[in-house]
Amino acid sequence: MLERDNVAKGRITGSLQVDMTYLNSRLDVDKNFDIIYRVIHIGGKEACMYLIDGFCKDDLVQKLLQYFMDLTPDKMPEDMHALSKQFTPYVEVDIEDKWDVLIQSLLSGMFILLLEGYKKALLIDSRTYPSRGVEEPEKDKTLRGSRDGFVETLVSNTALIRRRIRSTDLHMEMMSAGESSRTDIALCYMKKRVSQDFLQEIREKIRNIKADSLTMNQESLAECLYQRKWYNPFPKFKYTERPDAAAAQVLEGNIVILVDNSPSAMILPTTIFDVIEEADDYYFPPVTGTYLRITRFLITLLTYLVTPTFLLLINNDKWIPESFSFIMLKEEPNLPLIWQFLVLELAIDGLKLAAINTPNMLSTPLSVMAALVLGEFSVNSGWFSSEVMLYMAFVAIANYTQSNYELGYALKFLRIITLLLTQWFNVWGYVGGILLSVLSVCCNRTVSRKSYIYPLIPFDWKALKNRLIRRRLPGAVQAGGAETDRRG
Repeated sequence: MLERDNVAKGRITGSLQVDMTYLNSRLDVDKNFDIIYRVIHIGGKEACMYLIDGFCKDDLVQKLLQYFMDLTPDKMPEDMHALSKQFTPYVEVDIEDKWDVLIQSLLSGMFILLLEGYKKALLIDSRTYPSRGVEEPEKDKTLRGSRDGFVETLVSNTALIRRRIRSTDLHMEMMSAGESSRTDIALCYMKKRVSQDFLQEIREKIRNIKADSLTMNQESLAECLYQRKWYNPFPKFKYTERPDAAAAQVLEGNIVILVDNSPSAMILPTTIFDVIEEADDYYFPPVTGTYLRITRFLITLLTYLVTPTFLLLINNDKWIPESFSFIMLKEEPNLPLIWQFLVLELAIDGLKLAAINTPNMLSTPLSVMAALVLGEFSVNSGWFSSEVMLYMAFVAIANYTQSNYELGYALKFLRIITLLLTQWFNVWGYVGGILLSVLSVCCNRTVSRKSYIYPLIPFDWKALKNRLIRRRLPGAVQAGGAETDRRG
């Protein structure tokens, strides 16, 4: 009766037969071929081990079993706590008596040992997940800097950050979310630099997630953390697959969230300036880094303004100065310009989707076909004007000067709206589209409910200068000055 009461309370009873019956029923071991259990004898007592096939290191499990089975009855301790301390030659060991914790640990890949007469189970973290190497990510490439990148294994990702920040102030806090998936989530932050109120808010939001599973990893988590307005497309989170970029954000006092099975880090809070920044800005000398940063700002702005401005000038050709008359259409278009721009906006997205799904061996010939058919023949057939093709080609290529996918589509949506307003209301529509775009950025808020365009609003000249100009590290300036003094 006492044993059944313990099972009802969700705890181990100490009777191996009762515990095995309960665990086998919960895990449905007769149907799940990858859940392995084996009854053995340890020091004259019956024991049972449970593990997930493919998660445990076979050589390690073999050595542990050999060690346990060599124990004699006279050496057996009184409880599992003593067994873990005196007779378990491994580092990552824990003991537990709650069934929910045991089952979750087992399903995440841990080795579980139950022993007759012991009211706690031994947990051994001998996990090894199938994973790829930490090669440089395809998306976040740099000309200089490290060539490693995050992978789908959470422990490997936390180690990549720990390798760069060897400080006791760095905290890696483990949480989980999802009723069924129980996905592991790691909060990475510097305890003395992070906003404690914001950190506590993120903790509470993760604890209160009611989703069944984080199906799409970080995107699912982002939707649970922040209920964004559907009509404002600007990104609230920054993602990176580079450990050096994630470590830099942690040192700046931000929170980096790592999700198991995802090869990227989520950075928050994020402003528009954080989204546009890239690692190459810091891997070059200050002058070159500043040039790259300002160039990226200007090109990002041009991707939004080029096509609406061209449409406005063509609709009002008398505004075009004589020196810029070359931008005029050489031939009368067969299709209105607004329709040409809209069709090409859609066609560019079609090409992107086709490029993603094209096998590598066919990418070169299909690229040549797309360039010939959609480029040369579409102009010769009269569907599109060569000037329109030129400006849309600039927009398509210039979008890749910044790596944030969400920002590219936010600018695309605003560009299409401005094109339509310009066509319908001429100059007033053009001005209205720009004002709408400015308001959508200025009225935005970060996840921490602060200004999305800080340090412009509220204005902070020192912080703004650091955003626009790549400056030397403060320590580097002091070291240089000290060296000069010694030489003098």
